[in-house]
Amino acid sequence: MKYEFLKEPRLQFADGTHICPRKGIATYGVFDRSMSTRRTTINVGGVGSSRCLEALGGWLDRCAKVIEAPEDTNQPNLQAPFCGFTADQGFCSQLAFNSELSRQIRNTDIDEILKIKDRNERVSKAINLYYEEIKFLAQNRVVDVVVCVIPEKLYKKVALEEPVEEEEKLEVSVEVPKELNFRRALKAKAMHLGKPLQLIRAVSLKDKAKGQQDDATKAWNFCTALYYKAGATNPWKLETDPARPSSCAVGIAFYRSRDRQVLNTSLAQIFDELGNGLILRGTPIDMRKDDRVPQLTSQQAYELLTTALNEYRIALRTYPARVAIHKSSNFSNNEIEGLRNAARDLNIDTVDFITIHDSTIRMFREGNYPPYRGSLVSLSDSRHLLYTRGSVWYYQTYPGMYIPQPLDLRIVHSEESPAFLAREILGLTKMNWNNTQFDGKYPVTLGCARKVGEIMKYLDEGEKPHIRYGFYM
Repeated sequence: MKYEFLKEPRLQFADGTHICPRKGIATYGVFDRSMSTRRTTINVGGVGSSRCLEALGGWLDRCAKVIEAPEDTNQPNLQAPFCGFTADQGFCSQLAFNSELSRQIRNTDIDEILKIKDRNERVSKAINLYYEEIKFLAQNRVVDVVVCVIPEKLYKKVALEEPVEEEEKLEVSVEVPKELNFRRALKAKAMHLGKPLQLIRAVSLKDKAKGQQDDATKAWNFCTALYYKAGATNPWKLETDPARPSSCAVGIAFYRSRDRQVLNTSLAQIFDELGNGLILRGTPIDMRKDDRVPQLTSQQAYELLTTALNEYRIALRTYPARVAIHKSSNFSNNEIEGLRNAARDLNIDTVDFITIHDSTIRMFREGNYPPYRGSLVSLSDSRHLLYTRGSVWYYQTYPGMYIPQPLDLRIVHSEESPAFLAREILGLTKMNWNNTQFDGKYPVTLGCARKVGEIMKYLDEGEKPHIRYGFYM
């Protein structure tokens, strides 16, 4: 057994690098600041009741200014002040919102929905109510992203009762009713309109709301998500070594249809050095009754990776020299054969296969705090434990609520060292533009694939999924 501590991967911003997205944006500016494709003004559409729209306007006005951190904070790096969404610094852009960019939902219509006793009918009516207003904005107004504000009384009736599923639980249940999830179904229904959605509870727009994050943290996460969803590039990227050949990381995960009778595969690929993600949907998986783990056939694996790498070539006009493939279940021989054949036919020099599980093994540190994020324990040449959640030196605390669980990395085949692969995975946990707290648990390759699957299950086979990750987060 060998222990090694990995330094926190650095992120690249416009004028410098830092380990923290918040500090990096505030000090050095968003990475894409000098790019011609970025938006200096983001037009925000809004859908909600009159009170919700007023609250949204007030919150956006507040986000245009500095929001101080809580006075009683003991972790100034964890609860940092918000730099303000302005054209002069930080995001170097501004948020535009007015009555022309908003669509009001009548309280009468909301009250009618609340009277419906059948939950599925109630949720369906709410989805249609919001969809019609989103559709109007997408087709008749110049908006970059649409914020849907959910009144608390409606939230409790259409969202709070949503069934909670375990990630990656693949057992088939008999006579399971179709899941109807308000957030997922609305995003899927509106996807063809080409405008990313941001759903938010009305209570979250209140100042110092009870049970919510502090206002500065809330502003960081909200504004970063809007910026990413509305733009063509990203607020930060991983610092890379220019001496190393180009590479991309691919995540493969599975999801069931809403009635849980058909198993599909979804794939999320981080397809360029900026972290832009390409989303592809695979073909249905034919599982025998005695199969416990879904597997791709050799041909399915071949087609999935070939399609992904061809899209990479279209984006960057060349193929990567190396591909790292992450999977949340064990690779079968057929999958490895198909993936290797695809890489060989496209002249990819190196393919690494890594299985990433939640580990049941835990380490303990002297004292009351869990092991540091970045702790790597090698149990054998092919099996390693990596703490992506844990005590964070920069935060001077453990920012989680529960005992952290390390990732179990199973290296099936790789030309790289275990420490290199672990550092790469640790870096990919920071490519989540929905959360500016940088200690994410899963690399975006798998975290993204899971979120994609949750929404793709609401798309019919004939519907073409959007390739941008911003439509799923």
